[in-house]
Amino acid sequence: MKRRRIYGRHRLSRDAERLAWLAQGLADSGSRLEDAWLEAEIGALIERLLRAGEEDALNQALDRLHETNARAYDELADLIEAGCEVSRVGDTARLIIALPVLAWSRYAIPTRSVPKATLDALRAQLGAHVLGAEARAHFADYLFSPDQLPQGYAETRAFADELWNAAAAGKDLKVDTRRLTESQVFVSDVRYLLASVQVPVGRPVFRWNETEGGRPAALAAWREQGGPNFQNLLTGCAYELLLPDAYFAAWRQADRDTRPFALKAAVEYLKTLFNEPANRIRAVAAPYYEHWLEEWRVAFTLANSDDVVHGVTWPLLGHEDENADLGAEIETLLKSTGIGEVRILDTRMPLEYCDDCGAPLFPNPDGENVHAELPEDMQGTPAQLH
Repeated sequence: MKRRRIYGRHRLSRDAERLAWLAQGLADSGSRLEDAWLEAEIGALIERLLRAGEEDALNQALDRLHETNARAYDELADLIEAGCEVSRVGDTARLIIALPVLAWSRYAIPTRSVPKATLDALRAQLGAHVLGAEARAHFADYLFSPDQLPQGYAETRAFADELWNAAAAGKDLKVDTRRLTESQVFVSDVRYLLASVQVPVGRPVFRWNETEGGRPAALAAWREQGGPNFQNLLTGCAYELLLPDAYFAAWRQADRDTRPFALKAAVEYLKTLFNEPANRIRAVAAPYYEHWLEEWRVAFTLANSDDVVHGVTWPLLGHEDENADLGAEIETLLKSTGIGEVRILDTRMPLEYCDDCGAPLFPNPDGENVHAELPEDMQGTPAQLH
């Protein structure tokens, strides 16, 4: 999840003003003792605002700090996220984690309730390969699309409270699917399982926090042992498990990993759709600007045509800007798929969308913004990767 906000020039509320002041103090602090006091003050104020659903004050403070003090902005953002995903009851610490899965398909990628037997199998593999020895997990029983996840900090904390309450009773949370929005249909997308992890205060939360643990080994084991449990959940999909992690950290990592996955999936999708080898596919990539560089867009055509049949967006994340050599990264990744031609345009393309359907426009080989459209006999097939 990219931390870029638009500066609000209006007067801050009293709570937002105090949050910004405390965060600036934390950024300037010279001792851990001062840090501890400031973090406690900020944490208590964040807790009150989240419980009251007063998210505007949080966003106002972040907006102001984004333009005036980058370090204080990061300090405050970290503490707000902690207020949403972490809590403590007595001697037990609780954390909301996400289990992301990248998937692509010629059909709709499922969002669905998860059977108890599957949750129990995943719980066993999560405990064996990802969580610390004393950590225990309880799930929300639904495979979410990104647009079905809680929106905003207050809603995320409210969902966390539901999940923590279910876990305290020793149960998985039964998600009311009537409250969920309908998912958009993309060829390539992310799906999430969410879980509450309980661990004694002071004990390792994850396997890589233990002496013999490590993230690469945990990911390899999770993919090998946990992966088969997603086969019935993601019927008709090719998928790749990412490492489970704290909710916001896993979300941001999934955003980063989605970009290369989507490009590789696009090539595989077009190979199966048109029954053509990779060397008969061409890619055209260009940077897209509004006030500044916002994203790269990659269009796909068949080798013997200039018609754009598919498009993938590559959004900027974190601190990336026009100084990052994203064109070279995209070109290298596409060439690794065996694609026939990769054309990188140096034109500053305008950030335009279709007036009728709102879909992004993509660059054709002549450097023009066009709609990505499949041939008429394939119009029912999803035409965009997320």
